Amino acid sequence: MARDERETEKTGLFRKIIRSILPVAVIVGALVVVALLVSFSRGQRPERVVTGDPAVLVDTIAAEQRSLNFTVVSQGTVLPRTETSLVSEVSGKVASVSADFVAGGFFRKGEVLLLIDPSDYETALKRAEAALASRKARLADEQARSDQALKDWRNLGRSGEPSDLVLRKPQLQDALANVSAAEADVQKARRDLQRTRISVPYDGLVREKLVDVGQYVTPGTRLGTSFAVDTAEIRLPLSASDIAYLDLPSATDAETKRFPRVTLYSEEGGIRRQWDAQIIRTEGVVDVASRVVYAVAQVTDPYGVLGQSEQEELKVGTFVRAVIEGRSAENVVVLPRYVLQSDNTVLVANRDNELEIRTVTVARAEPEWVYIIDGISGGESVVTTTLDAPLPGMKLSTGNESTDSPRMSAAPERGEGS
Repeated sequence: MARDERETEKTGLFRKIIRSILPVAVIVGALVVVALLVSFSRGQRPERVVTGDPAVLVDTIAAEQRSLNFTVVSQGTVLPRTETSLVSEVSGKVASVSADFVAGGFFRKGEVLLLIDPSDYETALKRAEAALASRKARLADEQARSDQALKDWRNLGRSGEPSDLVLRKPQLQDALANVSAAEADVQKARRDLQRTRISVPYDGLVREKLVDVGQYVTPGTRLGTSFAVDTAEIRLPLSASDIAYLDLPSATDAETKRFPRVTLYSEEGGIRRQWDAQIIRTEGVVDVASRVVYAVAQVTDPYGVLGQSEQEELKVGTFVRAVIEGRSAENVVVLPRYVLQSDNTVLVANRDNELEIRTVTVARAEPEWVYIIDGISGGESVVTTTLDAPLPGMKLSTGNESTDSPRMSAAPERGEGS
């Protein structure tokens, strides 16, 4: 028993010694390892290389000077130049309707679209012609009586001129007036008969049909709506800043020869279509609500039915985007809009790959493009990378430099951009 107690005391004493010595041993071992590492590294320290300021990697594009026409973009709805509301001028029952008198039907100039029963008007014309013939006979009789009265006066050997009553001039004038009235009645009867045949004086399309066979109409009854297809017009709103880049025809000068070309665009079902048009006039007033001026573009033979145009059909009511050709400009540098800084400066990488901050003269700035007429020469490298703190003279690395100017869309290249 006593032996076991002594062994237990020895074991406890050993553990206390281990707990006291182990931390110290770990610390001493760590110090030894660090000392060995430091001693080893002194013989293999890398050489320090002294370099200048690091170059900033940027992307650039080459500025290219070109001659172009400024353009202005607007939009509007295609409308017919001539539109007619067909209204009955006589009363009667609709006797027949042309097969072309339907919504969307095409008709030729003078074609009878609708016929109102002409029976009563044919009868009225015959009565008017009969009355005219009767009154002409009465006029001839009175003329003969007047001539005979003059002969009798002379045969009786009377001196002087006979009076109007002797020559029956009042009766003659009354007969002449009756003839004139009868002729007017005949003309009216003929017009009424002609008005039973509804037609319009142009080639066109029917927009709306409101009556049909058997319906009774009275003067003022709406029959339908039609419009001419020789030309279509688009009213294009233009702001004061837009007008500054356009040569528009004067609203008052009939001899003005400036007719800017217009390209119309429309997209339907994912298919983009375009048409050629021309500005023919301005409306000559400023809209008081929107402060814009409306220019009117014209398209010839929009439906292609008259043989005057080979363009694709342009339907009335189509909403189109219009690109109007404006004034020309020489030696203009066209750059993406985002390269222009807020203070009208552009970052340029010179031949020594150093940064220059150029103040430029902007002829026109658009959402996508900027047109510069001074401050940059053709062939210079324009920085397109955004720099947080650009400083003149800072070193640039243009390893990814693009020697070509940005790929322009067809709009800026042809002067048709917005």
